[in-house]
Amino acid sequence: MIAYVTVGADDIARAKRFYGSFLPALGYGFKEGAEGLSYALPVPEGERPLLPDFYVKPTYNGQPATAGNGTMFAFEADTHAQVRALHAAALAAGGIDEGQPGFRASYGSNFYVGYLRDPQGNKIALLCNNPDEPSRGD
Repeated sequence: MIAYVTVGADDIARAKRFYGSFLPALGYGFKEGAEGLSYALPVPEGERPLLPDFYVKPTYNGQPATAGNGTMFAFEADTHAQVRALHAAALAAGGIDEGQPGFRASYGSNFYVGYLRDPQGNKIALLCNNPDEPSRGD
């Protein structure tokens, strides 16, 4: 299991606006410190953490942050409506559209997804694969 994911950001304030527009709605708690932004799912008393945590930080070596070619981070929503709302909120918070929410022919009939890039250029997917939601009906 992946324990955490970290992305670099040159402008922490812009990254905070972007990630703050959808991660809290997916249940992530937020902390900001001198080392950057930390998003983690809440841990009930006596239970193990739900992973992965997601961190946004300045680069360790002080060089400009870069997005990985072919790298993408996917966050799961409960409903199609939530995917649409969070995609729109992330765009309004400085994201760049990489594919409006909808079904994709190359994935399963329940896989509903919208794609975007964060202000640093990292690719993000917001998806719903909930079998209780309508399917593409193929």
